[in-house]
Amino acid sequence: MSAESLQERKRQKVRNAIVTAAYELFGERGFDDVTVTQIAERAEVGRTTFFRYFGDKQEVVFADDERTIAALIGTLRREAERRAPIGDSLADALGAIRAATREGLTGWTATPERSAVHARLLRRHPELMARLLLKQQQEATLIVDALTEHGATPMAATLATQVSLACLYTAMQTADDPASLPELVEEFFARLDGLTG
Repeated sequence: MSAESLQERKRQKVRNAIVTAAYELFGERGFDDVTVTQIAERAEVGRTTFFRYFGDKQEVVFADDERTIAALIGTLRREAERRAPIGDSLADALGAIRAATREGLTGWTATPERSAVHARLLRRHPELMARLLLKQQQEATLIVDALTEHGATPMAATLATQVSLACLYTAMQTADDPASLPELVEEFFARLDGLTG
């Protein structure tokens, strides 16, 4: 085992401890009543270590985003390649995003308690929802790029991406139980079939 991989595992362990501590505290006390110092203490790290991993406590709420979007883009590229060339086909572009989203949301239900806290935080804190929407628009660029790399026109790629984000956002707003999010997103995509088929 290389020193680099050992170092990376240690970094990941510290990062996971911070995220776990934050979500435990958010679940117990709510977002506003938790400080970075409390998160660091619960994770058994210093404040400086916390800030090495996260810019602020809001960023901890979105700790899994980078890994999730990387996996989604990987799946999307495979799905888009399978459908290539997508061209101006909104149905094919949506189909690729739908398949990638389906796979990406399976991780959402892997940690139901954390998913429930995450959903509650987004509903109760407009500033967190605003950050999520900003992040989603940044991620939309990656999705559009993945689709256009496989022959989708910019219009088809952009429209499919924005419609897909609307499905996800609507599901997040209407899901009674965070565990139902994958099924709800799938239902919304299914409703689009009649419009694009």
